[in-house]
Amino acid sequence: MAMAMRALKTKDTTGYEPVGQNEDVLNDDGSFPPLPDVPTLTHHNDHTPKRNWRLFGLAFTLSLILWLGVGLVTGNGTLFGIRGPGRGGHWVSEDTTTCSAECGQQPSDVPQYFQTTPELWAGPTATGKAAFMAQTRTFDHAATYVPNAPLQTSLPIQGMSEGNESIFGMMGFLAPYTPSPGFGVDEYPLPEGAEIVQVQMLSRHGSRYPTSGSAVTDFGERIAAAKESDKGFKSKGVLGFLGDWRYQLGWEILVPKGRQELFDSGVLHSYMYSQLYNPNSKIIVRTTTQDRMLKSAEYFMAGFFGLEWTNNATIEVIIEEAGFNNSLAGYLNCPNGRKGNSGQDAATAWINNYLANATTRLAPLVEGYEWTIGDTYAAQTMCPYETVAYGYSRFCDLFTYDEWIGFEYSIDLAFYGNNAFGSPTGRAVGIGYQQEVIARLKNHTLGYSGSQINVTLDNSTDTFPLNQSLYFDFSHDTNIVAILTAFGLRQFAGSLDPARYPGEHNFTVSHMTPFGARLDIEIIQTPKPVKADRSGYEDGGELTKYVHFVLNQRTLPLGWSFPECDDTRVDGWCELGQFLKAQEAMPRRARFEYACFGDWTSEEGVGEFGFTDDGAPP
Repeated sequence: MAMAMRALKTKDTTGYEPVGQNEDVLNDDGSFPPLPDVPTLTHHNDHTPKRNWRLFGLAFTLSLILWLGVGLVTGNGTLFGIRGPGRGGHWVSEDTTTCSAECGQQPSDVPQYFQTTPELWAGPTATGKAAFMAQTRTFDHAATYVPNAPLQTSLPIQGMSEGNESIFGMMGFLAPYTPSPGFGVDEYPLPEGAEIVQVQMLSRHGSRYPTSGSAVTDFGERIAAAKESDKGFKSKGVLGFLGDWRYQLGWEILVPKGRQELFDSGVLHSYMYSQLYNPNSKIIVRTTTQDRMLKSAEYFMAGFFGLEWTNNATIEVIIEEAGFNNSLAGYLNCPNGRKGNSGQDAATAWINNYLANATTRLAPLVEGYEWTIGDTYAAQTMCPYETVAYGYSRFCDLFTYDEWIGFEYSIDLAFYGNNAFGSPTGRAVGIGYQQEVIARLKNHTLGYSGSQINVTLDNSTDTFPLNQSLYFDFSHDTNIVAILTAFGLRQFAGSLDPARYPGEHNFTVSHMTPFGARLDIEIIQTPKPVKADRSGYEDGGELTKYVHFVLNQRTLPLGWSFPECDDTRVDGWCELGQFLKAQEAMPRRARFEYACFGDWTSEEGVGEFGFTDDGAPP
């Protein structure tokens, strides 16, 4: 009783103010001021106050007994809206389903895969220096001013012409989210009478700090060491700012822009698909244990449902750690995936080509430090990382527009050879998620382990539900590229040349997996078959279902990749039955066991770029 009363006197979200402790009425020394003089009341009957108090006490006691009786009868067991000591001895309000803030963790009866606090296997996490863009940004005051929104991405880049794409759309997997410019097919609205009956979304996390131990981290450490050495580090010209610059980025967790990207994505998906949600249900949403993955799911849910999203969804958190099966991080249980990564070799060859002039241009501007082509590439990579962390980076305009085109192509080469059709494990890493999508479409759980799926979770409808019309999953860029490969989307296959930029090409990472990327797989039901030229419905036929792949808000033409689908369709759709028929062969083509655990790595030429062009060992 006393604890409950004290809880009422503490200021909380219900609006209760501390009794007698308003800072506005305290003396300067923190003491309470003297109470004002109270006039003495004159009573004609000295016994009247005692009788009034007795009556008050009797009325209060009867009311309390009645109140408690009602609580016992109704079974809510509450007193003043406050429950007694619950889990861990903490007092919680009646409508609170988890411990109060000071509890610090979820109750022990919550299964590990639904536990979001405290975070388990969160991965390396570190918050970097706070942004101070209002003070640190520089710009030419005589030029046309473009306000930041919130990033400063309108920069004068040498060689950039009017109408050119922003360099921030050419940064591969480090590009802030922007819709794809398209994948070679026009967009069409639903014909009258058609309806979307299911959506399965796969999303990447939002913009983040660099990976711990990455090239930009090493660059920062080398510059710092040079300043502390006796070699007399000096910088001038466009690199003059290095004299005061320090590397202060964090590790791997979301930056403010990343939070915005996922929240905005949730809002967008709410506008697109909200009517698919059954308000009487609570859906399961899946992510991994890494901090940026869990936070991305939470920000997306807040955008889709609002801040009380926990009433609408439960997040299933799958362990992301070596040795654990996880379709959302399939590379962790594919040992051969770390072998024969020819993409990095191809990217290095290209970097030595396209950054040769830039290195010649920048190296003389630094004294007491041997500036290499590796430093040039790290400085270029610093631009997108600092921009999403601080809003602006002085590294961005060190490079010409052609050099930014080269930067994007270096990432395309790396991803293609390491994770996609140019990798012998490309299909195998992504095949688990492909199986899960097909299982949902065929309405069955997965009780086998022919890939890196977590069978314990996927074999139960509690953790792998089949009755949802909305599915939201969160993954990583390389895993999403592998999943596109596992589906067999061969419009992203084909050779890339490490020695020559090919011009526009289908496998462009910034169009596929920028920060906050999302793949929406729509199932569309129509009363009759839709004509391939979209001129209307066929005269005959009956109810038909189609699959529509939407990557970063643009259609992927399924007919380009699958003979079973109609490649004359101008809308890129594929009839569901034909799509499922095409997907039957994908696990076999992935060759999961052999690709991930076989001895193909000893074959001649395995480390060469172009060793395979089908995402599996030859």
